[in-house]
Amino acid sequence: MAESGSLLYQFSMTEKIFTGDYVSKPYWWERTPRPDIQDSPLPKSSDVVILGSGYTGLSAAIQTTRHNLQTVVIDAEHAGWGCSTRNGGQISTSIKSSYPELCRQFGKDQATALIKTGKESLQWVEDFVQENSIDCDYQNAGRFHGAHSPREFQNMCKTLDETPESLRKGCYTVNIEQQAAETGSNYYYGGKVDPACSSIDPARYHQGMLNTAIQQGCQIIAHTRGLSIQKKGGVFHVSTTKGMIRAREVIVATNGYTGNSTPWMQKRVIPIGSYIIATEPLPRDTINQLLPTNRVITDTLKLVVYYRTCPERKRILFGGRVLIRETEPSISAPKLRELMLNRFPSLSDIRISHSWMGFVAYTFDKLPHLGIYDGVHYCMGYCGSGISLSSYLGAKTGLKVAGQPGHESPLDKHEFKGRFYYRGNPWFLKPSVFYYRTRDQLSSRSS
Repeated sequence: MAESGSLLYQFSMTEKIFTGDYVSKPYWWERTPRPDIQDSPLPKSSDVVILGSGYTGLSAAIQTTRHNLQTVVIDAEHAGWGCSTRNGGQISTSIKSSYPELCRQFGKDQATALIKTGKESLQWVEDFVQENSIDCDYQNAGRFHGAHSPREFQNMCKTLDETPESLRKGCYTVNIEQQAAETGSNYYYGGKVDPACSSIDPARYHQGMLNTAIQQGCQIIAHTRGLSIQKKGGVFHVSTTKGMIRAREVIVATNGYTGNSTPWMQKRVIPIGSYIIATEPLPRDTINQLLPTNRVITDTLKLVVYYRTCPERKRILFGGRVLIRETEPSISAPKLRELMLNRFPSLSDIRISHSWMGFVAYTFDKLPHLGIYDGVHYCMGYCGSGISLSSYLGAKTGLKVAGQPGHESPLDKHEFKGRFYYRGNPWFLKPSVFYYRTRDQLSSRSS
């Protein structure tokens, strides 16, 4: 009875952190529900078939249709159901590894080219939004990257000093005395500001991209799962839950949702669940005190958290990885709330109105990859920086399929490698998350 009573108490306490109208779905879907695309039969053939209707697939489709290639995009769920409308809406510097790290791996020339690719992808999104008049709350407010220990702040300063001025693009550090201008939290020991980063309403951005693709003549077929891809007589036969479609070219754009219909790709991307909560509406004075700018915020913990205000500056959206195994968003929500309170103790009475999750795709070398395998084009593995990289590299993939200039990328030079011990089931995530959580706790205590 004692154990039963304890469980009931925990459940009661958990209930109190949720609003009465709490929902376990993306906050972004309130304003932009998943599109109800009219069901249509699968054509018998198309010039191009694309698996995945997120940013990658739609960006590629826009390029192929612009160059007069009949294009069909299929998706196992609603259009954009995956992480393209589930992410936190932070448009970051894109390439995960720092310039010094990339230099050690690939040399200065390749390091410079890779960092430039990330920065070009940021500009690509801004240009695309403006050229297509997409109403998606795009804001170029920058990012504050907080140091969770004095040692991490020293490492941050050292890394920035070792990065050429041409690649910094206005980045600068702020010490612990200066950081009040960036955040009302006392959690950090200084940080770095990157003014090039931006924020967006990801579902509105996806809807604008979807509208652009449809207006150009691209056919979107939802609730149609790809089952296999085979090449016969120089033509691809794509088997789906709606039948077979033949195609001259195929693009796989499934990223964190890559499955066994494309086993070679599945063995090269690691799906990792990223979880987000949205608070109930907060007083404007509270928002202005805790998050005085519209910057997006991340920090140096290995189990990264990321947060921002919603575009209307009424709520805080707080995301990260909190549990060893994948779970329901309603279970991860209390843990995320604890992390939020570590940074903002004054929010102890604030409740959660939304919680959700989506799968991002990591790679073993922390680089995104695009290329061709057995004649099939692929573009995936954005390592948590998917808005800019998927949009930019998806466009390049579309240009390559269309045989147009501008498709070249330094990422073409990097082999997409897997590991002998990985077959698509990330069994090693549990021990990895446990290790990094322990490491983060120890590094924080040592400060």
